[in-house]
Amino acid sequence: MTKTRRQGWSSERGTAILETAMTLPLLLLVSVGIFEFGRAYQTWQVLTNAAREGARVAVLPNPVAGAPEARVRQYLTSGQLSNAGSATVAVTGSTVDIGGGATASASIVTVSYPFSFIVLQPVARLLVSGSTLGGDLTLVASSEMRNESQ
Repeated sequence: MTKTRRQGWSSERGTAILETAMTLPLLLLVSVGIFEFGRAYQTWQVLTNAAREGARVAVLPNPVAGAPEARVRQYLTSGQLSNAGSATVAVTGSTVDIGGGATASASIVTVSYPFSFIVLQPVARLLVSGSTLGGDLTLVASSEMRNESQ
């Protein structure tokens, strides 16, 4: 009876290692994916707040030329984005409906930033060679505010 029990155990000897070898890469990929997308979301939040800050400066009376762009870049640097200089900042004018058929002028600040995943992009390049799958992702945020001076 002890011999048959040993033979049963010896047939299951490497299953734990095999199961670990199969599930560990998947578990690590999911964990890294959670971290990477969390980093992307945090970067998008910094871009959104930078666009708001730029719009606040753009709607002031008698705005200084280039002040909204400078404020956006300052906020991006404060938000610890490594290459804040590669961000594209566009300030445009528009009109908004304020009700009763009346309109007012407004300013729109749009910020575009190239974001790259640290781990997921190289993994994607390994899996799909010659593809743009592992390229930079452009995150865009914009904010519109009504001008104070009419």
